[in-house]
Amino acid sequence: MLLVKASRRQSRHGAPRGDTNQRTRGLDTYRSVLAPPVPLIYADFMPNRIALGSIFIECNHFGGAPADLEAFRRSELFYGPNVLERTGGTVGGMLRVLGERETAIRPLIVASACPSAPVTAACYEHLKSELLSRLKTELPVDGVLLALHGAAAVYETGHLESDLLPAVRAVVGEAIPVVASLDLHAHVTEAMIQAADALVAWETYPHRDAFQTGERAAWALCDILSGTLRPAMAMATVPIVTGAINGQTEGPGPFAEVMRLAKSFEQRRGVYSTSAFHVHPNLDFPEMGGGGLVITDGDDNLARSLAGEIAHLYWKKRFDLEPVVYSPADAVQRGLAVKGGPVLLVETADCCGGGAAGDSVAALKALLSAEVREPSLVPVVDPAAARACHAAGVGSELSLSLGHHVDSQWGTPQTVQGVVRRLSDGRFTYTGGIWDKQAGNMGPAACLQVGSMQICIATHPTYDWCREQYELMGMDPRTAKFVVVKNPMNYRMAYGDFAKAIFVLDTPGPTPPTLRHVEFHRLRRPFFPRDAEIPGMQPRIYAGPRRTFAGG
Repeated sequence: MLLVKASRRQSRHGAPRGDTNQRTRGLDTYRSVLAPPVPLIYADFMPNRIALGSIFIECNHFGGAPADLEAFRRSELFYGPNVLERTGGTVGGMLRVLGERETAIRPLIVASACPSAPVTAACYEHLKSELLSRLKTELPVDGVLLALHGAAAVYETGHLESDLLPAVRAVVGEAIPVVASLDLHAHVTEAMIQAADALVAWETYPHRDAFQTGERAAWALCDILSGTLRPAMAMATVPIVTGAINGQTEGPGPFAEVMRLAKSFEQRRGVYSTSAFHVHPNLDFPEMGGGGLVITDGDDNLARSLAGEIAHLYWKKRFDLEPVVYSPADAVQRGLAVKGGPVLLVETADCCGGGAAGDSVAALKALLSAEVREPSLVPVVDPAAARACHAAGVGSELSLSLGHHVDSQWGTPQTVQGVVRRLSDGRFTYTGGIWDKQAGNMGPAACLQVGSMQICIATHPTYDWCREQYELMGMDPRTAKFVVVKNPMNYRMAYGDFAKAIFVLDTPGPTPPTLRHVEFHRLRRPFFPRDAEIPGMQPRIYAGPRRTFAGG
């Protein structure tokens, strides 16, 4: 039995277009509210056969360590039937909807890893060949559903999604719908628009809606298969390459305004889905930029027009996307003048969540130089130092050369002498966000006490979501004067309700707060912020093909 939606005019949320009661639009925030399940009726058809897979990683062309197969094994690497055990994240959302629709799911592969330098050629060849070979084995299928990032890169290959989506299309042909979810930091290319029939992106940053976006992507595929949606898709981009400091989607802020405009278009008749993109700035590809993507029910002109409106507003807000930054020494002195704590030192240039190695000690050096005597917390990735701490044992005093051993181009190590206070295998569980309930693994880790400072030393870089790494090592940010954080956005959620002050540091690294001085090789000028004005600039618009589907 195939379950199909009762009304052609119902949206993916189960409410007719124009029913604004099902989606809440605040003046200061945007959030999606899922409506009750769509009414279902039974029809005498065989269940749709849906192939489902995922290769998900964000990459950095300017630093960090390459992602090999072991990097995926530390995070997520599941084949065939094991894919069906995923309950969280984007894949979990997809599986929930497909299970509700009683489809015949054909699981392929699910692979995700912490952001890094590009994926090695051998690793990608394995992941891609596994996905495609399993897809070929499952043919015929009625549709393909993929959970991708959009900002992945591969040595020797280039942009991962621009290679993978056309490869999937080549396997299934032109009569089978292909739908994919993306991170809102995706680099959306013409190749992706041409190969996919619908692309839907996360709507929140800090990221909270991976599961819901998986649901939206699954509903899009189901709607195509039932004939409810005849997708007409267009993407409009403008050449803006900025850091994520002011890229939040809630409250006031330039990208929040862009997102609110994009989502407001979903209330228009004929508009099925909208997405706004703030491209991951630490890639180096031609024609990078952010903007808007719109999917309508069969109206190509409307899709192009609205996508262009989103891109135009994004261009208008470009100056507000650039952050105010401080030297580490200046930030520490300003922080010392603040009553109480914690004072956050945001070393975004070393963001593991953006592909950096996490091994910078620029903020650490500033704290040591200022002879800060109040409690302070600092994270650093240093495999050799972690091994030395474990070999010495808790309570041991030792001298370490700390930092810049993984990606040495951004600075020099700092010699410190301290006492090992705590050791751990580095395993923890994320709470909330894109990896909710997923295991994190920073490898053998140690808390080293250096004067009043506690240093969290990890073996592997891990994504900073909340305070999981510090808390695992018994380090309490609420009692600290200074807390060094290395994510350009999530600190707002992790510390925003009790931090006394926040300073964004201008330090060397592959994920800098501003791209004004970064030397790109593939991305050519003009682009903002290197070029404040671009005479005659108009959004670049990609429109997808209109396909006729076998079951639509």
